[in-house]
Amino acid sequence: MGAGGDEAEHLQAASLEAGVAGVSSEAARAPLAIASGPHHHHGTLDEPVMDTIMRDVRSIGEKLMYVLMPMRPGDRGRRLKDWDLWGPLLLCLALGVILAVEAPNQEQASYAFADVFVTVWVGSAVVTFNALLLHGKVSFFQTVCVLGYCIFPLVIAAFFAMLLRVDWLKVVLVAVGFAWASGASVGFVAELVPEDRKLLGLYPVWLFYAAIAWMVLLA
Repeated sequence: MGAGGDEAEHLQAASLEAGVAGVSSEAARAPLAIASGPHHHHGTLDEPVMDTIMRDVRSIGEKLMYVLMPMRPGDRGRRLKDWDLWGPLLLCLALGVILAVEAPNQEQASYAFADVFVTVWVGSAVVTFNALLLHGKVSFFQTVCVLGYCIFPLVIAAFFAMLLRVDWLKVVLVAVGFAWASGASVGFVAELVPEDRKLLGLYPVWLFYAAIAWMVLLA
């Protein structure tokens, strides 16, 4: 009986150890299976820098197309809600460089370059504060993103006006750019404020683009 009992205990211990080893090996293989499975996606910290840059470039290109393409204002506003600041920064740089090139001297060139950034940031703050007063729900950076992307038509107008240097054509280009930029931002702003206060919400947006257009005309 003693020998049989010892043998049974040894078998039980061996099976227990085998079970623990199996569980341990499965647990060790589980992270590898998850990492290499078909549904695994690397985070942005794991991807190459070039992939991150190209993804941001594609996002900027898509948002610029949303501004230029004729579509319903509501659709454009919804597509621009996924905000970023790279596009507005590049557009402000481009417009600032264009206005600085057209300035008559170096001092006015530096002022023209700085005025673009001040106008965009102050205008975004005013539009955001006005929307909040009208019981709208919006963030400051989201407003910077939408207003910044929607100056793209005015940047195009300023660029061609700089190349052509025809006064009456410059007025036409800026007028078209102002109308397009204002129309592109209507859908976003209209969704922020109640229906009966929509005009109050759009008024500072029109003033914002009118200020940008006036800067381009005076350049």
